[in-house]
Amino acid sequence: MERRRAAPRADWRAHVERDLGFTFHTANGVPYWDESVYYAFTTEEVDALEAATNEVEQMCLDIVDQVVQRGDFARLAIPEVAWAAIERSWKAGERNLYGRFDLRYDGQSPPKLLEYNADTPTALFEAAVVQWDWLEAAFPKSDQFNSIHDRLIAAWRAYGLGRDTVYFSAIAGHAEDETTVEYLRDTAIQAGLATARVAIDQIGWNGQQFVDLDDRPISTLFKLYPWEWAIQEEFGHHLLSGAAKVIEPPWKMILSNKALLVLLWEAFPNHPNLLAAGFERATVPGACVRKPLFGREGANVELLEGKWVTSKTSGPYGAEGYVFQADCPLPAFEGRYPVLGSWVVASQAAGLGIREDKDRITGNLSRFVPHLFE
Repeated sequence: MERRRAAPRADWRAHVERDLGFTFHTANGVPYWDESVYYAFTTEEVDALEAATNEVEQMCLDIVDQVVQRGDFARLAIPEVAWAAIERSWKAGERNLYGRFDLRYDGQSPPKLLEYNADTPTALFEAAVVQWDWLEAAFPKSDQFNSIHDRLIAAWRAYGLGRDTVYFSAIAGHAEDETTVEYLRDTAIQAGLATARVAIDQIGWNGQQFVDLDDRPISTLFKLYPWEWAIQEEFGHHLLSGAAKVIEPPWKMILSNKALLVLLWEAFPNHPNLLAAGFERATVPGACVRKPLFGREGANVELLEGKWVTSKTSGPYGAEGYVFQADCPLPAFEGRYPVLGSWVVASQAAGLGIREDKDRITGNLSRFVPHLFE
């Protein structure tokens, strides 16, 4: 695993906007997409990442089954209103589409799970499309750990949705979310499905079913909107009732919760791909990281050494509680700390996207850099 310098394409900004529809490549005048560097892996390292991703995914599915069988929802601070829907969706075998594991990896020791973005993961379009476009232009003879696009199309075909129109929804006006949703919609279209777009705040309820602005029924909904937010909305209980097939299914609430880190450690102690985790500081000796149960984009994270907070981020999360996870410092490459986003599609390893930052806590403005393997 190496971080290498590269010459950016002279017209990359115009190209990704015009030809790919990638409009959020720059934030506050600073590149979010950065092709002045890339990470190079060996085939063996990619194999290790793929194997670890598949194994951890299966362990996560085991955790869902354990939580449902024990009715252990309160331990995850999941509101009681959602318990029956989670159990129903899991026992019915409702399919999941995608997720992103954030891993710590240095090419030498085993990949370590930092967290699982299982419900509304972003950076998908960059991983599936933008970095592949870069590879074909800059290193056409190299390869990339990236079958995301083809796997998404195959996953849509396996849903068995027939003639149902799949509505794709996100918060209006959020460029990254809207691009992600439009990309996922495109993969569904390529799978032969009928699709439509609707903003989250444009979804209505007519007393019997969800409807769009033209009162057309919404029977299948992909939402890039967190379940923990959705169930607090006025019509959230209808979403839990099964009035529409929702992607991701309600059982994903178990995996999109940082309490998952604790449950994994309890069920698979000392597993080489896991870090020690607990609900109390005293259960994780040494330096650790405190994370909110429902945190996002690196917000409200604290690095603790003994009783001292050595680094922290602000944000609106933490009211439901926190978990403590053993600190395993990210490897440093020329003063940058990479987090490897390992994607799963239909619970199978599908590809890799990398975010890096000069800070140890990866946030929403951390840069996305491409990769290849040789």
